[in-house]
Amino acid sequence: MSDRLSLALAAALYAARTARDLSAAALAERSGVSRTMIGKIERGEAQPTAALLGRLSGALGMTLSELVARAEGTGGRLARAADQRTWTDPDTGYVRRAVSPVPGGPLELVEVHLPPGARVEYPAESYAFLHHQIWVLDGALRFEEGDVRHELGAGDCLQLGSPQPCAYVNPTDRDCRYLVALARRT
Repeated sequence: MSDRLSLALAAALYAARTARDLSAAALAERSGVSRTMIGKIERGEAQPTAALLGRLSGALGMTLSELVARAEGTGGRLARAADQRTWTDPDTGYVRRAVSPVPGGPLELVEVHLPPGARVEYPAESYAFLHHQIWVLDGALRFEEGDVRHELGAGDCLQLGSPQPCAYVNPTDRDCRYLVALARRT
């Protein structure tokens, strides 16, 4: 992640937290992320992982895409391929591309490249307010939904059930590419 994006993400997290009138301690309690780590992220002193940002964005009632897009200042009705922003998880190397033009809208599409052997975990709270489907475009994906494992191949599409802790796992030695479709629950 660039220094510019790191600082913009820090500002976006702070703005989202304060707009909800939450103290760092309250966000820490909701997300399970320490107040110290939240402070480091908000000051741009730490590069958060996808799992950590998932916990924070879920506790704020927003998607990870929405948080990253706010940091990048994106918006509008058309998202040209060249303008679709990507973010790389510093921990796993997973690359997330925001396909949808408007983050936080009624539907969000996110393309993900998951490197061989990578595992990205999210708590149930990350998706408690969303309908969530995964469509595997290339490669193989193991999606762990609570105690249930779904083995998915190219072309397979999974609609998630009730929110549970989950993990995206690439158990193979080649890249996996999938699309995540997110819609707000009404």
